[in-house]
Parts: sequence; C-alpha cells; structure tokens
Amino acid sequence: MAEPQKPWEWSEEHWRKIVGRARAGRSMAPKTWPNGARCAVSLSFDADHETIPLRDADESPMRISQGQYGNRSAIPRIRKLLDREAIRASFFYPAVSALLHPEEVKAVAAEGHEIGIHSWIHEANTTLPPGVERDLTFRAADTLEKISGRRPVGIRTASWDFSVDTMSIIRELGLLYDSSLMGDDDPYELLADGAPTGIIELPPEWIRDDAPYFNFVRFSALRPYTPPSGVEEIFRAEFDGAWEEGGLFILTMHPHVIGHRSRMPLLARLIAHMKARGGCWFATHEQVARWCKENSG
Repeated sequence: MAEPQKPWEWSEEHWRKIVGRARAGRSMAPKTWPNGARCAVSLSFDADHETIPLRDADESPMRISQGQYGNRSAIPRIRKLLDREAIRASFFYPAVSALLHPEEVKAVAAEGHEIGIHSWIHEANTTLPPGVERDLTFRAADTLEKISGRRPVGIRTASWDFSVDTMSIIRELGLLYDSSLMGDDDPYELLADGAPTGIIELPPEWIRDDAPYFNFVRFSALRPYTPPSGVEEIFRAEFDGAWEEGGLFILTMHPHVIGHRSRMPLLARLIAHMKARGGCWFATHEQVARWCKENSG
C-alpha cells in the first residue's frame, strides 16, 4: 500500500478542496441591530455536565461528580442571574446530559432560553467512524425536541470539533445556524465547496470561552492559570471591541466551570458593564441568526 502523501506533496486541487469544505462567505452582519442597538450580546452555556468523563470512558465518581455540580449548583445560580437581569441565553446540551437532567432542560426552556444541539455524549466528531456522526446528531436533535418541546434550530459541535461531514449533516437537518467555526468576529454565511448554504455562522472563539482559563484535569498539566479578575478583563476587552465596532459579542460558558462562587460574580460584573455602556441587544443565538438572515446585505 502506498504511503499517504505528506501535506507538502498535495496538489493545489487537494489543498483547495480541504480549505473550501466549510468556508466563511458573505458577511451577515446587519446594518442595524433591533431598536437601534449598537451591539448584540449573546450569552451561551454548554451544559456538558457528566458527559465529559462519560465520553472519555472515565467511570470515576469524582470526575462524574464535577459534572453533577453543573446541574446541582451552577445551573440554579445561572438561571437566577439571568432572571434578575432579564436576559435570555442559549443553552447547548449533549443529549445524554439532557436525558440525565430532563427537568433542568424543561425549566430552562420554560424560562424562554434557547436549547441547542451539542452532540450525543460530547463525542469528538473527527474521531468517529463514517456515518456515526450523522446518526448521533439526528438522535440528539430528536432527544432535545422530545424533552424541551421544541425542535432545535442551531448546533454547536462538542469542543467545536467540526468534521468533514458536519456541514452536510447540518444542511440535512435544515438548521438555521452553526456556532462552531471561527472565520470572523461577526456573523457570516457558510459556504460549502464554494457554494452558499444559507446557514448562518455565529462564530465563537477560545478567547471568549471560560474553559481555557479555568479548566482543571487531575493527573495532567492542565491547571487553572488565570484568576477570575484576569478572565473578566479579557471578556470585557472583547466586549468593548464588539461595542466599538457595532458587532456581535458571543460568550461561551460551561455551568460546571463558570458556576462556582468565585466566578459567577465576574459574569454579573460583566453584564453590569455591558448595560452601563448602553445600546446592547441581549438575545439568544437563534434570535441573532434570524435577525441577521432577515436584515443583512
């Protein structure tokens, strides 16, 4: 059997095909946000709960208890803060997480928050055998619809692991938007092999994610290295940049990460800062995607 080609041996046709599978197309940033708002703010929570150790086949009660903390302690704090601030957010659930905590999902949805797709068991899509990602994603969509009472319209792939098959699955599901790719700061239309798809990309970024700063994995070199005040400074700077440019600020958080007593105050202070600047439209990912689709160009 011939050895696979090295990247420097690839033909131009080959590397162009790789680059073009899921590409940023035309900007979908609207000329104005609702009610003349200067900036759109969309807070999101990836409610992974116990699925991280389950995905890793880690049966340690200690690791699983960290996930339960997300449901038991963090989600109540998050819901209380969002209710007090009258903010609706987007919650992305692995299906297994939703099956473990159906009452949580129902309560979150009943409060007007969005429920989005976030894998089956937080699997890494690029490691799956052919066809498995499609099956798991469709099963996840069906599960979330059954529990929440509404079919999800958006997806965030687990760990933002967007495989060579993910685009076709999103299109087959007929989803409104994706929030996994990082080709811009503001919304854009996804291209598939150079052709417009009509799917809105709401781009996240590791900079605007709590996990890189706070994650801790025992028996590894992964340790929290940034104090809450430092993370707050980074998030605030990212928001201020979006506000100055009249763009979109998406913040990705995880209940079991952000929901601790020392960290929730930074989110509360960040919200206070955003409201003090004024001109912010707080919206779910779905609301942002629909507005952009109807008002861009």
